[in-house]
Amino acid sequence: MRFNKLDLNLLVVLNALLTERSISRAAEKIHLSQPATSNALSRLRAYFEDELLVASGRQLLLTPRALGLIEPVREILMRIDSTIATQPEFDPTTEQRDFTLLASDFTTTVLIPPLLASLYRDAPGIRIHLRSQTARPDEMLEQGKADFLVIPSQYLAKGHPSAALFEDEYVCVTWEGNSRVRECMSFDDYLACGHVVANFSGEQQASTFDGWFIGSFDVKRRIEVSAPTMAALPALVVGTDRIATVQRRVAKQAQAYLPIRLWEPPLKIPRLVQMLQWHKYRNNDAAVLWLRQRLIDTASRI
Repeated sequence: MRFNKLDLNLLVVLNALLTERSISRAAEKIHLSQPATSNALSRLRAYFEDELLVASGRQLLLTPRALGLIEPVREILMRIDSTIATQPEFDPTTEQRDFTLLASDFTTTVLIPPLLASLYRDAPGIRIHLRSQTARPDEMLEQGKADFLVIPSQYLAKGHPSAALFEDEYVCVTWEGNSRVRECMSFDDYLACGHVVANFSGEQQASTFDGWFIGSFDVKRRIEVSAPTMAALPALVVGTDRIATVQRRVAKQAQAYLPIRLWEPPLKIPRLVQMLQWHKYRNNDAAVLWLRQRLIDTASRI
């Protein structure tokens, strides 16, 4: 099909090329051969009268014209998918469909297991693919790489609908044998003890919590251990005088099998408000609406 002399099938190839910036990766993504993808790129170059992707050493760089096409092309394909390709009705008992959720290990620990049990019973053909949090979750949503974000309220992507899932509060966790914190935890204890923290980026940088902590109290915690997962923190204080500050649900689960104690923080920490977000063009997708409600219902019971 052509529109203004452009074969509209080429838009799918163009989107893959602009996203992957590699002919081989784009070909794999859209299930074309490399020669077919190269041929499509040649036709796109002729239509736009621009190279679009140019070689620079061993990588391909986007031309200014190509950079300007990223958002319009992505938006066109998202609109087509949400208004034409999507089925108007959804039957969870028979539907075969994949959904990708971007979720932290905290969410994966407390929300996803009951969700999967519910889907296994009521929607056996629904397949869930979990992806870890990234530095730019909004890009995952915009690029269609995630159907849902399960994310703290402060990280919501602008311009897309969202709904509240659940809230949680923070508690402090210590080993039962902690030699400093015995009867209660004071603010001086909190500062004097070493801390075990989550660092999801893998880089030596302050977390959002530490940024808030420094801004509120003008002091730093002494971080002695960092890990790429929140759920592991309670286990990492065992046998030490260190403290972990984690969500209460994580701490309660860990307390069932670890020799740890839970303490009310000696400082007022804002509650975590966990949100669900989806792309604005998926707002009328019956399957997205159904899974959204199932996530909300599941969150209300945890």
